[in-house]
Amino acid sequence: MIVFKTFLKILNKNKIMFIFYTILLFSITMMNTTNNENNMSYVQSKPAIFIVNNDEEGIITKDFVKYLDSNTKIIKIKNNEESIDDALFNRRIQYVIYIPKNFSDELIKGNKLNLDIKKVEHYNSAFAEMIINRYLNLVTLYSKDIKDIDILLSKVNDQLNKNINIEVTSKVGNNSSKLNFYYNFVSYSIMASLVYIICIILSSFRNTYIRKRNIVSSMNYKKLNRQLLLSNFILSFIVWFIYVLLSFIVVGNSLFSINGLIYCINLLVYTICATAVAFLIGNAIGNKNALTGIINVVALGTSFLCGVFVPLNMLPNIVVFIGHLLPTYYYVKTNDLLSGIEVFNFNTLKPIVINICIIILFTIVFMIISNIIYNKKRKIS
Repeated sequence: MIVFKTFLKILNKNKIMFIFYTILLFSITMMNTTNNENNMSYVQSKPAIFIVNNDEEGIITKDFVKYLDSNTKIIKIKNNEESIDDALFNRRIQYVIYIPKNFSDELIKGNKLNLDIKKVEHYNSAFAEMIINRYLNLVTLYSKDIKDIDILLSKVNDQLNKNINIEVTSKVGNNSSKLNFYYNFVSYSIMASLVYIICIILSSFRNTYIRKRNIVSSMNYKKLNRQLLLSNFILSFIVWFIYVLLSFIVVGNSLFSINGLIYCINLLVYTICATAVAFLIGNAIGNKNALTGIINVVALGTSFLCGVFVPLNMLPNIVVFIGHLLPTYYYVKTNDLLSGIEVFNFNTLKPIVINICIIILFTIVFMIISNIIYNKKRKIS
């Protein structure tokens, strides 16, 4: 209890700064959630796509583009990768199709081609893929027996016109997108606030004179370390609860769903991991003046590398590869998976459970390293 009381005294002494810092981070989170609300919750009956057509003269290609024009919303943008990536990021489009040369000739031969695509994590992307596969599957099927292109296309279009009026209905909508963006961005706030607060507190306990007094005291250093760690976890739980409570303001009753429950669990596991990271940094670095730089490196660095500020599918492969080495990547990946799940079963929950277990493994590793560093510094003292 002595350690916990001291912990509370230090926390109380710095409460104004802690409250201000938490409010500041939450305000940034809210502003970003509001600014991205329209982009992250783009709902329509027809998916917005862009076509890069390298086979404009192909007869089947022309019919394919005409079919897509009837069943999707073809957006006109500059035909370069930078403009395409910007349109995907801003949700002007959800799907990009690259039609290769000789596309029409290959389909006539009965060869089904795998089109190169780019897409965002959105239910309209799945709808666009369904529309495209429906056409290609029919052409491939009929081309095995029909070699006349006019008859082939007539058969294909007759079949397509039987069910041409299709409209997407989905439970994944506006609130789900806001929920996903909020919980992605809040990982930055959680990491930044915990690293700042816990490092301030630990630096007080790791003060040279205080540490020497603790060493000669009757309290076992292992017991002191356990109590200090427990105090940090209690603080982290309070911070987690505050952000979950505030998320109710953002999304309302959508939080009271299976998706919302898993978002909260995922954030709790990540918060515990962030606490372990903060405890590790606090044990390794005792300089309060270095906190700003540490927060920028840890919180901002992991957020940029792991898809918090920029969606994972928009990041270069090398950045995504580096992101795999950080727990934030698996946290964001779980949130992105949740945003597209409507039916929960073993197959849909399996990758989520795996990601959460990986975060727990990171937490254990951080705690082991933190304990090793603390023991070494204690012996040196």
